[in-house]
Amino acid sequence: MEGLSVILALVVLVIVTIAMGVRIVPQGSKHIVQRLGKFHKTLTPGMNVIIPYVDQVPYKVTTKDIVLDIPSQEVITQDNATIIANAVAYINIVSPEKAVYGVEDYTIAIQNLVQTALRSIVGEMSLDSALSSRDLIKAKLKEGISDDIADWGINLKTVEIQDINPSATMQKAMEEQAAAERQRRATVTRAEGEKQAAILEADGRLEASKRDAKAQVVLADASREAIERVTQAIGEQEMPVMYLLGQRYIDALSELSQSENAKNVIFPADLPNAVKGLLNR
Repeated sequence: MEGLSVILALVVLVIVTIAMGVRIVPQGSKHIVQRLGKFHKTLTPGMNVIIPYVDQVPYKVTTKDIVLDIPSQEVITQDNATIIANAVAYINIVSPEKAVYGVEDYTIAIQNLVQTALRSIVGEMSLDSALSSRDLIKAKLKEGISDDIADWGINLKTVEIQDINPSATMQKAMEEQAAAERQRRATVTRAEGEKQAAILEADGRLEASKRDAKAQVVLADASREAIERVTQAIGEQEMPVMYLLGQRYIDALSELSQSENAKNVIFPADLPNAVKGLLNR
């Protein structure tokens, strides 16, 4: 019975030893092997054999692309405007041993690097340039941190600016500025319209005055021609003239009597003599 127990123990020990010596690495991963606490080799996908109890696998690293969120942060532009910006980085580990031994936590390290580079790049730009130059910021970010993380065996495939917006205070200030600008344009447009209306009104009065003057000249010429014709027609005869003048005189008194201010109209008793008086005869 005791001998059977020893055999079973040896069998279990052999199975455990074999299991510890054989390592299956899945596709898309690499395992780091340490021998007696020191880096020994990197296991690639497939079946690998290590020395049990001597070799250890303390790190398992993915070789797939890693999506790394860069948290939002406040960034001050060159013209002292505050904006909120965040990003996302796509990285790939090409040298697992450098990634695990080169830096304590490569995800935090890369996040800090991107945030620092983003503050530096935007800090050299004006607010308007920062809001309209995502591609330029992206290119500078990639250029600025690619060499740094390459020392950790990590490749930066790309980095994208997700959001870059003015802070709440800046948005309010920009809205007020835009409203003031629209109000200014409305005032200018209204003043320009009033100016054009005044010019058109003055032009209208000028044109009307010119036409009135021409009409008066025409009427004067017509009156002069009429007087000349009447003079030629009546010659030295007095009665037709007195008749016409008397008719005009009566018409004038009739119009005067219809005026609202006229209370009483008195016609002369001797109308012919009154007309002769007008002719001074």
